[in-house]
Amino acid sequence: VQLQASGGGLVQAGDSLRLSCTASGRTFSSYVLGWFRQAPGKDRDIVARISGSGSIYFAESVKGRSTISRDNAENTVYLQMSSLKPEDTATYYCAAGGVRAGLLDMEYQYWGPGTLVTVSS
Repeated sequence: VQLQASGGGLVQAGDSLRLSCTASGRTFSSYVLGWFRQAPGKDRDIVARISGSGSIYFAESVKGRSTISRDNAENTVYLQMSSLKPEDTATYYCAAGGVRAGLLDMEYQYWGPGTLVTVSS
């Protein structure tokens, strides 16, 4: 599986942004898909996760201002974030894993190269 994220860029605090991640492969619908982010000097942490059945998890830091969705026909997963804050500045990665992939980056087998989101105050 190859993943390619897009949609990052420079935005202002309070703006909204939608990240997209398109995957190759025929079994996309069976994968757990996750969005992670890594700020400079910090660990890579999960932002959101969506299972093959549509079960969703959000990190507390983005809960209530983010949505995650997947389009299996288009092999694409989306992360919509609103009310962006400077602390949302990070490189965002999409990842795919097996059915047991949870909240840790080590549980995901496939990674995209990341897309940088910069939120200015």
